[in-house]
Amino acid sequence: MRHLLSTKTLTRDEAIEILDVAEDMAETQFREVRKLPTLRGKTVVNLFFEDSTRTRISFEAAAKRLSADVITFSAKGSSVSKGESLKDTAQTLAAMHADAVVIRHSASGAPQTLADSGWIDAGILNAGDGTHEHPTQALLDAFTMRKRLHGERSRGRALDGVAVTIVGDILHSRVARSNVWLLDTLGAEVTLVAPPTLLPVDLGPWPATVRYDLDDAIAQRPDVLMMLRIQSERMRAAFFPNSREYSRRWGLDDERLARLDPASIVMHPGPMNRGLEISSGAADSPRSTVLEQVANGVSVRMAALYLLLSGDREESTRV
Repeated sequence: MRHLLSTKTLTRDEAIEILDVAEDMAETQFREVRKLPTLRGKTVVNLFFEDSTRTRISFEAAAKRLSADVITFSAKGSSVSKGESLKDTAQTLAAMHADAVVIRHSASGAPQTLADSGWIDAGILNAGDGTHEHPTQALLDAFTMRKRLHGERSRGRALDGVAVTIVGDILHSRVARSNVWLLDTLGAEVTLVAPPTLLPVDLGPWPATVRYDLDDAIAQRPDVLMMLRIQSERMRAAFFPNSREYSRRWGLDDERLARLDPASIVMHPGPMNRGLEISSGAADSPRSTVLEQVANGVSVRMAALYLLLSGDREESTRV
């Protein structure tokens, strides 16, 4: 694997391979010594132009558990805040002999630009770009679904026929976009639920069904209900009347949780706005996989870094 920039370009076999390698990584985390020597001598740079505590810590933990050297670069207080360009930053990292760059950027397409630029000969891993994609979040979500639904028999399996309903701020969500493409590749049936103002204008190419009523969607008995955070920091207009109205119509409260199928699971990529898109009762219920998603995120990111860096770099450039 040369880069991991999007789930849209992953084949079914590639996606299952990443999930299976993540199974191997997860098993090592129950040992007394959880650190592996796999990436000893490799340098992983976390290049974060946007704030993100969860994702950054998860990637740091993944790289360190594979024995890689980790450099974390935050745009705040750095040369970037003084006007340095992405090209100059990339060339600085190239001079440091970075083997992999984990990049989060507010501009959609920034990781692709870095991968195609020739400024740096390193594997590029997209940790979220604008409102475009967040591939490792979708992979850890799929990993979590697979483990909950198939248990010890999950290895090698996809998500054929699994009904997944994604609810909330679809318009600004890179998590939703990555999940839609990956879940479709793995055979799941995806439904999007949101107010019309929080849906992209052109959903024609998206392999998903669109609904506007959460109660109607719950009545369809989904296997997975994924709640998304309202991304107020990306909103420059009023997309719904007020938070109380949003919670009443599109929030997962205790009453809606009770109407879910007993076997359904509740997911949230975090951070959660309790009382807005999800109640504390739903977030802390046995059906919730929120903490499992955090733990699984380290295993999935270990798998991504392993597949990115375990092969010969010159060999991978010819693939």
